[in-house]
Amino acid sequence: MALVIRPAESRRRFLRFLAASPLLAHSRVPLLGQGSATALAAAKDAISVMDFEEPAHKALPPAHWGYMASGVDDDLTLKANMAAFKRIQLRPRRLVDVSQTDLSTEIFGAVWETPIFLCPVGGQKMFHPQGELAVARAARAQKSLQILSTVTTYSVEDVSQALGRPPWYQLYIPATWDATEKLVKRVEDAGCPAMAWTIDLLAGRNSETFERLRRSDSGNCVECHTTMRGGRRDGELPMFDGIPQSYNPPNATWDWVDRLKKLTKMKLLLKGIDNAADARLAREHGVDGIIVSNHGGRAAETLRPTIESLPEVVEAVGNQIPVLVDGGVRRGTDIFKALALGARAVGIGRPYIYGLSAFGQDGVERVIEILRSELTLVMRQCGAPRIKDITRASVMLA
Repeated sequence: MALVIRPAESRRRFLRFLAASPLLAHSRVPLLGQGSATALAAAKDAISVMDFEEPAHKALPPAHWGYMASGVDDDLTLKANMAAFKRIQLRPRRLVDVSQTDLSTEIFGAVWETPIFLCPVGGQKMFHPQGELAVARAARAQKSLQILSTVTTYSVEDVSQALGRPPWYQLYIPATWDATEKLVKRVEDAGCPAMAWTIDLLAGRNSETFERLRRSDSGNCVECHTTMRGGRRDGELPMFDGIPQSYNPPNATWDWVDRLKKLTKMKLLLKGIDNAADARLAREHGVDGIIVSNHGGRAAETLRPTIESLPEVVEAVGNQIPVLVDGGVRRGTDIFKALALGARAVGIGRPYIYGLSAFGQDGVERVIEILRSELTLVMRQCGAPRIKDITRASVMLA
C-alpha cells in the first residue's frame, strides 16, 4: 500500500526540517523579512513593516543591531515565533456587512483604539537619538499602548510627558527588595496604571549571536554612552537613580509575586508565562494579567513559539484575567490569529524598532499604520467587523 502524506502533514514535516537544518542553525541573524529590495526614501514609502528591516540594519552599528535582532543559542526560537503563524489558516466568511470596522479593545477598564501594543524594548537610544521619546510620540499620535522598559534610556516621567499619559511599565525586578520598593514607588507615583514583571530572564541567557556581533563592532561606544543598552555617560540608566543597577535576581519565587501585589495598587501582569501550569499559579497568586512571551526568542532556546503556547494559557485562566501575547508578529493577519486564539491584545517589538532605527517617530507611526490597515482588511475578509467577532472559529491549524 502506498504511503499517503496529507498536505498539512507535508507542511509540518517541511517546517520541522527547516528548524533542524544546519544552514538555518548556523545563520547569524540574516535579514529575516521579505522587505523591499530598494531603499526607502521616507517612512511613508513602506508597504509592509518588514520594509524597514533593511534600512534599520544599515543604519545601526553591528553591536546595536545584534542586541535587537538576535535571539539566543542558534536563534531558532526567534525564527520559530514567526514561522508558527504560517501554520495557522484563516477561515474567511462572506456576505457579512463589514462596511464599518471597530478595532477597539478594553483592558483594565481602559479602551484602546486597536489591540496592538508596543512591547518594552530596552536602550532605545541605541537605535535613535530620541529613543523612547520618539516612540512615545508615535504611540500618542496613533493612540496606542506603550510599555516602557526598566532599562529605558529616558525616565518614566519624561516618557509620560511625550506620551501625554503615563505608560504601562515593564519591571526588571531589582536584586534587593529595598531597591524594588523604591523603584515601584517611583513608577506608581508617575501614574503608571499597570506594571508587567518580566520573569523569563531570572535564570540568565546565552546571547551568542549578539556577542559575536558586539566583538565585530569597531565603534567606540563611550563616545555616546557607557552602558551596553545606551545609558548615560555616567553609566547609570535613569530608572536606577538612587538604587543599585542590579536586577533579575535568580532567587525570585512566587512569594515575590505576593509581595509585589501588596506593595502596589497598579495592575500587576507577569510577562514571560508560556505554559498552563505557570498560568494557573499566576491566577492563584492574584496576578491581574499575563503576557505570553518568550522575550522574542531572547530568553531560552525552547523552540516553542508563543502563538502555540497561547491557547493553553488562555484555557488555564479562563475568562478571569486578560491574556496578552507577543513574539513573531509581522502582519495584521498574525494579530488576527492571536486574537482568534484568545489574546486580548498583541504586542510588537522588533518591527517598531526597525521603524525607529530607520526614520525615528515617522517610522514607528508607519509600522503601526500598516499593521492597523492589514488587521482591518483581514477582519473584513473574515466577516469580523469588531474585535469581539474574532473567535476560535475564525482560524484553523494547518
